[in-house]
Amino acid sequence: MIRLGLRLAVTSGREAVIRLVIIAVAVALGVGMLLATVATVNAVNAQFGRSAWMNAAPASTAAASVDPVWWLHRGDYFDGRSIDRIDVAATGSRAPVPPGIPRLPGPGEFYASPALAALLATTPAAQLGARFPAHQVGVIGSSALPSPQSLVIVVGHPPEELSHLRGAVQVTEILTTAPSVPVAAVDLILSVVAGGLLFPVLIFITTATRLTAVRREQRFAAMRLIGATPRQVSVISAVESTAAAVIGTAGGFALFFLLRGAVASIPFTGEPFFPSDMSVGALSALLVALGVPAAAATAARIALRRVRISPLGVVRRVTPRPPRVYRLIPLAIGIGLLTFFIGRVPDTSTGQVAAFLPPFLLIMVGLIIAGPWLTMVGARALAHRSSRPATLIAARRLADNPHAGFRAVSGVVLGLFVTSVAVGVITTIVANRGNVGYGPTATTLSKQFDTEQASISEDVIAGLRSVPGVQSVTVVRINPGKDGLPGLASCADLALAQSYGRCEEGAVVAQVWADLIGYRRSQGAATVLQAAPVSLEELQRLPVQSIVTGTDGSIAAVEQARTIMEVAFPDFWIAPSREDDFNAAFASQLAGYQQLANVVILASLPIAGCSLAVAVAGGLSDRKRPFSLLRLSGVQLRVLRRVVALESAVPLLAVAAVAIGTGFLAAQLFLKAQMGYTLKPPDSAYYLIVLGGLAASLGIIGSTFPLLNRITGPETARND
Repeated sequence: MIRLGLRLAVTSGREAVIRLVIIAVAVALGVGMLLATVATVNAVNAQFGRSAWMNAAPASTAAASVDPVWWLHRGDYFDGRSIDRIDVAATGSRAPVPPGIPRLPGPGEFYASPALAALLATTPAAQLGARFPAHQVGVIGSSALPSPQSLVIVVGHPPEELSHLRGAVQVTEILTTAPSVPVAAVDLILSVVAGGLLFPVLIFITTATRLTAVRREQRFAAMRLIGATPRQVSVISAVESTAAAVIGTAGGFALFFLLRGAVASIPFTGEPFFPSDMSVGALSALLVALGVPAAAATAARIALRRVRISPLGVVRRVTPRPPRVYRLIPLAIGIGLLTFFIGRVPDTSTGQVAAFLPPFLLIMVGLIIAGPWLTMVGARALAHRSSRPATLIAARRLADNPHAGFRAVSGVVLGLFVTSVAVGVITTIVANRGNVGYGPTATTLSKQFDTEQASISEDVIAGLRSVPGVQSVTVVRINPGKDGLPGLASCADLALAQSYGRCEEGAVVAQVWADLIGYRRSQGAATVLQAAPVSLEELQRLPVQSIVTGTDGSIAAVEQARTIMEVAFPDFWIAPSREDDFNAAFASQLAGYQQLANVVILASLPIAGCSLAVAVAGGLSDRKRPFSLLRLSGVQLRVLRRVVALESAVPLLAVAAVAIGTGFLAAQLFLKAQMGYTLKPPDSAYYLIVLGGLAASLGIIGSTFPLLNRITGPETARND
């Protein structure tokens, strides 16, 4: 039976070969995306695991055999990119060594990541290299880097020097456990995306498996009539489907390895992955390699249940029972669960994954379950309001068998839902947080002191003002008065930085906020600053709160000014920064999410289009005899074309509207529960995508019209 099944799969004519190829392609896409999703989750865990060593454990009495190392982990910036700086000082030869370097750097030495080493080599020392008064002795290996583009540096110091820097601690152990919070958060996003990508693919596979279902049922029924047992028919059917699934599974593995590097370059977490981190694992690969063909064989067995019962079952066709309104229940439950979590979001990220992932998956399943009922409602409404033959034929057929009508467009409908959710969430996050810190503040560099700074050398001020591109240097000092704003600044300095406001007429010293950048955004340049009863001489003797340097926004001016302040104040805990620098990591992560949304859109809609094309073509092939008889009875070909178009367009437009609305509703509920945001309307690009997707779907339907002409000739009715 196995040999016969293989022969039938490849030697039963062009129709069988085409079906085999389509199923194999569908399975290959599904397997490739499944492997890519699993590999991406593994890469996220690996990426966060590679950064765990930067948070070393404090020294403990249990590690008496290890010499402690002085350790200070702090952040720095360059051109909007974050730099992880780890200052170390060994207290003995048995001090622990971080991964990626052969030994701890000694005083005056440092190890840099390849990306930072390249940046140091191509950037003037006054802008970056002067911050590290040492020479490079090697590069940090990939085992210690979250990403190929990570900027990491390990700087050596004498113990007596580093021990006096604020925040430095003695450590005896290098951690290797990744923080669970960011991993779980990204896993939530990837899990929802995986569902959004895999559901259209599963629909594609199901649609391809049902291709020429009627013809296959008739063939297997004939085999039963000549003596084949139900078990033999099941084996032959399973062999056909399994053969295509095995070929497709192999193609999916090949597709994954071919595109693994491209997927690794997408910064889902804000930074790209190492291609080697995009691994599946032996167990996962084995489950996919064995599970997909097994699922295909099971689906084939279920599809032929009528033939197994009786060989005459395929000719005893009756109108299926109409779908009931209870099909809306899963959809309503999914929406209800998202509504329930508004104000009840779990505290842990793992709990959030468990809270939000099931409702999204339930909504997607609910759309598929509710689709036939919505199609039936739309078809009945169309039948009551139309008197044209093509419209009536299409509406009556959809009303009699809405499952078949919706099955053709289910992939497109689900793709529109996924697109609406992705665009709605990303657009709202960008609108609320994506632009924070950008604009005029991008030109201003602020150095804030978290402890009182008694004085600042005039050489530092002069050095800052001498940098080409620096337009103002404002020193903010602590206001000793109990009433008024907490900071004081010279009106002469503020006159050069007019965007912070202007002093009262005749004032010498004005009251300001220590954070002039945030104050400028909230108050504006037209603000009149209240005078302070302090002379310039008294002002110079007050402790310093911050230094705010206005620049022309050029990289050279900003980074050289930053370097001057870091060299002047090496005991910094908060690096001199622009407001943009604080948002750089988040902006990069937003860009990664935007690319993720683009991947979902660009992958789900074309796959849904393929499902539509296969479903329409398969439906025409299965109904070529009825259409041929209609043509023989005098029905014109253009009427049949309208029937085919309406049978696909009615469920497409009816359920697509529900899917888009449901997508925006799900996005709103998720945003409200998780972030407290209100959904922002998407821009015109979204509507162009939706209109383009619907137009492409209608074009796919229209592309099957030539097939209708070929398969509905008189010879079809005569031969069948």
